[in-house]
Amino acid sequence: MHNHSESKFLTERQSRIGEFLFTLKVVKEFIKGFRTLHFVGPCVAVFGSARFKEDHHYYQLGREVGANVSRLGFTVMTGGGPGVMEAANRGAKEAGGFSVGCNIILPREQQPNKYLDKMVEFHHFFVRKVLMFKYSYAFVVLPGGVGTIDEMFEALTLIQTKKVGDFPVVLMGKHYWQPVIDQLKVFDEHKTALRSELDSLLITDSLDEMTEYLRVKAIERFKLTKAMKFNRSKWFLED
Repeated sequence: MHNHSESKFLTERQSRIGEFLFTLKVVKEFIKGFRTLHFVGPCVAVFGSARFKEDHHYYQLGREVGANVSRLGFTVMTGGGPGVMEAANRGAKEAGGFSVGCNIILPREQQPNKYLDKMVEFHHFFVRKVLMFKYSYAFVVLPGGVGTIDEMFEALTLIQTKKVGDFPVVLMGKHYWQPVIDQLKVFDEHKTALRSELDSLLITDSLDEMTEYLRVKAIERFKLTKAMKFNRSKWFLED
């Protein structure tokens, strides 16, 4: 069932009690996300469209991306839905890796895919986005639409403003992303976003180049290991 509390919150003033109750719902979602995702990392978030079918070459690209990311020792984290997200989760599973989905509850299109080892569902986009960024050390962006563009620029904004570390961002598919490449040149020309501020960004068609970039810019830079684990606590009912 679709949850209308977010749209109501964003489009009209509510009573103080109503806004307080909405805040409690958001806190509850954050806590659920923390409990589910605390032990799954380190992750690489893979973004992309839910609309590409299994026979599309971008689906196959997502599958290969998921496998390559998994072989590096990362957990593959996606939005948990169909299309490219499913492909990346599937690739991770087929490569023997761990696959996680942060699924958003929508009235259509977004249903959890079957290749998830662990899944958490959200009613609120902003909660989902915060948690996907919180647990990821790199971001791979496959062809997608408005939501994918939003996630990509959110990553670049957080990196540019130093709100997060200088995590690598990889755009897969030079032809698909050419308009974005052109816009980045416009940003640089007008000094609204300098190319030097986007040094974490790689745009490529090569899986090998993507894999090496993640190895150097994420694993080596942040000294990550496959064995990175956190101790569970009986006080928080963690098992």
